[in-house]
Amino acid sequence: MTTSNKTPPGANPKQLERTGTVREIGSQAVWSLSSCKPGFGVDQLRDDNLETYWQSDGSQPHLVNIQFGRKTTVKALCIYVDYKSDESYTPSKISVRVGNSFHNLQEIRQLELVEPTGWIHVPLTDNHKKPTRTFMIQIAVLANHQNGRDTHMRQIKIYTPVEESSIGKFPRCTTIDFMMYCSIR
Repeated sequence: MTTSNKTPPGANPKQLERTGTVREIGSQAVWSLSSCKPGFGVDQLRDDNLETYWQSDGSQPHLVNIQFGRKTTVKALCIYVDYKSDESYTPSKISVRVGNSFHNLQEIRQLELVEPTGWIHVPLTDNHKKPTRTFMIQIAVLANHQNGRDTHMRQIKIYTPVEESSIGKFPRCTTIDFMMYCSIR
């Protein structure tokens, strides 16, 4: 299954969160990498700083493993890459796999990236637009631009849909001023 990064290229995933329809759940997972240079690991991949990055240190494929303690509904994955800064370290072919463990991962998306700069939005939905339920997500970097050996990824975010309230339906508050008070309702 091949898809491209056509869902708003470069759009900041924080805008997705402000809609109130999704929330970031990366902090609920255990993250591991196939390899990394010292000082360029999971902490840099998750620090919300677009100037820092994970740098692999080994042979391809380079893997990012994201494991949840329980089966989790996942709607989208957002990856920040920057070809202008990273050149041959920038991924050109990425595979996204899901499953219960390392032993039964199945590829659900494969992306071909051409000199990407910005956020790459990867929907993790089936043919009926239903989010994926999984214990584990694996992102595999299969190739880099200019046949580069190691890879850079600057940030990864994982989103789950927000459940509707069982108390009653209220209109969604989308402005920052209203979002401050949405928990009071």
